[in-house]
Amino acid sequence: MTCLVLLPGLLNDADLWRDQIDALSDIADCWVGDITQGETIGELAEQVLAWAPATFALAGFSLGGYVAQEVMRRAPERVTRLALLDTSFRADAPDRAAVRRTLDKAARSPGRFHGFGDRLLATYLDPAHLTDDRIVTRIRAMTERLGPDVFVRQNNIARIDGGDVLRALGCPVLVLCGANDRLTPPEIHREMAEQAPGARLVIVPDSGHMTPIEAPAAVARALREWLLDPASPASERPQ
Repeated sequence: MTCLVLLPGLLNDADLWRDQIDALSDIADCWVGDITQGETIGELAEQVLAWAPATFALAGFSLGGYVAQEVMRRAPERVTRLALLDTSFRADAPDRAAVRRTLDKAARSPGRFHGFGDRLLATYLDPAHLTDDRIVTRIRAMTERLGPDVFVRQNNIARIDGGDVLRALGCPVLVLCGANDRLTPPEIHREMAEQAPGARLVIVPDSGHMTPIEAPAAVARALREWLLDPASPASERPQ
């Protein structure tokens, strides 16, 4: 059975992947990494490599996608296949860095930490899901469990350009995002898939940034195909 290492994103814990873990349990032994403790992408990648088995399939979501790319830079021989979900390969532009500083200030303010407030949540979800209490409650529960210290630490990690990693990939690659992902939009993922040799691109309709929660069945299906296919020709396949 394949060992699949799953890396969550900013203020996400293992609950992000619960539907995929359940759906893939017949073909994959799923391990969820902890990326809440390091101060840099490199530190987080080294923590994953120290904890993971000798070889493994690797899927990274959002911030976890940056960590996954750094794992590939440092130890490509250990990773049998790579999936990058709702993430990017670009370093933060100045405007995005400014947004991070503003969010830091809000997180450090006195009072209860709510993680993603309504305004921030609106950038993470498809508009149709903003009134879905099941989705909103699940996301906010993760952010509250992890708290402001983890948010500030993860938010301040410099995102590293991964273009060189993508171009050097030699394993089966899945690149996936929500069609309405405002944080890491589809055009970024198309560019990622173009740079990674033979990558399969999946754009999930009716989903924003949080595809593992907003579209759990579509994400599980794409991961299953990626895990079972020895190699895949480049294609864009809506789910």
